[in-house]
Amino acid sequence: MRDLRISITDRCNFRCLYCLPETEEAADFYRRKSESSEAPQPIRHEWKPRSHFLTYEEITRVARIATGLGVTKLRLTGGEPLLRRAVPELVRQLSELEGINDLALTTNGFHFDKHAEALRAAGLRRVTFSLDSLDRDNFKKLTGRDGLGELLAAITRARELGFAPIKINAVIIRDLNDHEIEVLAQFARDEALTMRFIEFMPLDSGRAWQREHVVTGREIRERLQAAFGLEPAGMEHAAATATRWRFKNSKKGQGEIGLISPVSEPFCGQCNRLRLTADGKIRTCLFSLHEHDLKPLLRGNATDADIIQWLQAVVLKKEPRHHIGETDFEQPARTMSAIGG
Repeated sequence: MRDLRISITDRCNFRCLYCLPETEEAADFYRRKSESSEAPQPIRHEWKPRSHFLTYEEITRVARIATGLGVTKLRLTGGEPLLRRAVPELVRQLSELEGINDLALTTNGFHFDKHAEALRAAGLRRVTFSLDSLDRDNFKKLTGRDGLGELLAAITRARELGFAPIKINAVIIRDLNDHEIEVLAQFARDEALTMRFIEFMPLDSGRAWQREHVVTGREIRERLQAAFGLEPAGMEHAAATATRWRFKNSKKGQGEIGLISPVSEPFCGQCNRLRLTADGKIRTCLFSLHEHDLKPLLRGNATDADIIQWLQAVVLKKEPRHHIGETDFEQPARTMSAIGG
């Protein structure tokens, strides 16, 4: 295990169709696409008091112990992480840990500009933005928020401050934003960004996911191959989630495509990730049906040695694979916003 994803809040100011589809537009889309006369039972989210969630000191302690066990990469997620107060202070604490060679943040970008300089000064070096559409109306339909302008400004600001590489995540849903695949790729090429196309996964609170909504990584690659010509860009490491492609005849740094295909081409065998939820649960898989509660140890009298022993036992329970598309698949009780991507 080398990669620890840390969710610092389950709250979000967006209502994306693949996560918290609570807008009328989302309901209309899924109602129109559903083949069933029965409406799926949505996951009910209960807001918890602040004391329910880990403090920054508790998060830093877990990260410090994890680095001693071999973790070298930390990613802060949510919900929307920048909704939590004083995130640069947490970044500073984590950046000072020995053994961390990659500290990143995933954000929808809406509040990035007002925190950007402080995040950079605190030690953050990489940022990933979620951008599912370049059309203002479609962006609002997908996210429930008229925030495209703020997001594009955030990407520009991140470049000005020297964040690198800047990665963009786009979840592609058939008949919703799949017509923008080439447009998003051209944007990455023009702006020298890494655009990562992600298959739609069953982690939405509306439980409306259907296989028919999925645009596979292979289909995306074939379309981009026809439009631009692609060539392999190599692998970051054996456990990387994305297959990397660059535009044919382009120079290094002139944009890149990543394809993340957990539904059609699972990469479970190489997975090296653990997830810490905002309320102190360790998840050994994005689709785990069981969580391991670390908070009682953190708030009890457990020593670092106790926590090390506990974490090692938890890691041995990591699932060999997810079961998306199989008859026995069961969607996790938590949505993506409460798990942390």
